[in-house]
Amino acid sequence: MGIEQDKFSFERRSSGILVHPSSLSGDHGIGDLGNPAYKFVNFLAESKQKIWQILPLGPTGYGNSPYLCYSAIAGNPILISLNLLEEAGWLSPEDFTQNPKPNFPIDYVDFDLVGPYKMALLERAYENFIVSRSSEEKELFELFCQQQASWLDDYALFMSLKQAHDGASWYQWDREIATRDQLAISNWREKLASSISYHQFLQYVFFQQWSLLKSYANERDILIFGDIPIYVAHDSADVWASPENFLLDSQTGLVKLMAGVPPDYFSETGQLWGNPVYNWENLETTGFSWWLERIEKIFTLVDLVRIDHFRGFEAFWAVPQGEKTAQHGQWIKAPGEEFFTILRDKLGQLPIVAEDLGVITPEVEKLRDDFSLPGMKILQFAFGSDSANPFLPYNLNNQRCVIYTGTHDNDTAVGWFESLSNWERTRVIDYLGYISSRGIHWQLIRLAMSSVANIAIFPLQDILGLGSHARMNTPGIADGNWTWRCKPDALYSELAENLAHLTDLYGRY
Repeated sequence: MGIEQDKFSFERRSSGILVHPSSLSGDHGIGDLGNPAYKFVNFLAESKQKIWQILPLGPTGYGNSPYLCYSAIAGNPILISLNLLEEAGWLSPEDFTQNPKPNFPIDYVDFDLVGPYKMALLERAYENFIVSRSSEEKELFELFCQQQASWLDDYALFMSLKQAHDGASWYQWDREIATRDQLAISNWREKLASSISYHQFLQYVFFQQWSLLKSYANERDILIFGDIPIYVAHDSADVWASPENFLLDSQTGLVKLMAGVPPDYFSETGQLWGNPVYNWENLETTGFSWWLERIEKIFTLVDLVRIDHFRGFEAFWAVPQGEKTAQHGQWIKAPGEEFFTILRDKLGQLPIVAEDLGVITPEVEKLRDDFSLPGMKILQFAFGSDSANPFLPYNLNNQRCVIYTGTHDNDTAVGWFESLSNWERTRVIDYLGYISSRGIHWQLIRLAMSSVANIAIFPLQDILGLGSHARMNTPGIADGNWTWRCKPDALYSELAENLAHLTDLYGRY
């Protein structure tokens, strides 16, 4: 029986795996929405997991980061399955012959190879679609474009303009189009009509493939757990189309105040993300309509969602333009209570998880709790202090939270344990009692499973017992992230059986 969305509750005791689709194995250098994803859903079902947590699905820009996307709503074309396009008749064997596949590595994504290869074939698929589509396919495509016009029109034009300007950021374009002069918009729409249609097609295919994959997962009683970055990229369709929602220099389009966080566990100099912070005053005058549409759209793609950097809704760290680190910033109050009140009134009590890590104040905790949003607990943070550490399982103050061995921003469990100081490693061993022959990763999985937290999530790297080489992201480091990929034979039956056993043992159904 499939999931009944309206009956979802964080009171359900369950568990799941965190892995982005790009990190799955596949035929074309990167995981995609085709066979690799369906095989992973089957592995989740076999191992009795109920949740597949992913990273943001948007079209990645600088550094291939899913947290710096060209759109807050669009899907990433590089995740489109070429094999499914061939099955649909929009790619032929000859198309693949004319675009020979590079020698892709099997355990990481080489974006410099994958990007040009896949995009060439996606362009070919579009050409075939335009020539050979049936009247029914034409109508479905046009209907999609009409239904998604509120964001798709701006996004498709934005991407076409970027191509026409050799990838330059929107604030480097001629002033007329950078500031969205209506005559310039009209002229460019006419000039770039074919390119705009191509980018609409990519979104049509992405949403179609994702919808089928999500339905397949839901039919097997598996939820898709999505992720909303609180901020959007400066060079994005969102900022270009609605600059009034962001604190920008009106003359240059540059960021006035940059988003980030002060020094913390992850970085001694803080994290300077560079995104523009919101003009919350303007957003509030519109009833937060931009945010409401964003969240409504994400819930057409996922079943529950994590809001990254939740504390930014209570107060956000703002760093002046020109700073090189996040050390010299200030906290500025945000209208979180007003926003979540309108969100609840407009959309109901949605299944949202608050990423409440880092510098968390009583005011942030109150905002989270006033709206009954589960927070996050990370086992890798549990052993660096005394027995009062709030991340230790016996200190969890309620069941309504999500416990992780680690997240995409942490080292793997094995890498983390190997890098600990002698004191902290001894404390981990004392707490667990011993380190079994199966490895520290399985003991942390067991510890999370046995906790009172209603949801337990494990990065796939921890299920596989991989070391630091498999880390997904290192905060504060710009290069070399987001590339890890599991090998084709990684998800074997015995692994699923071991995970299913623990799932049964600790009552996660």
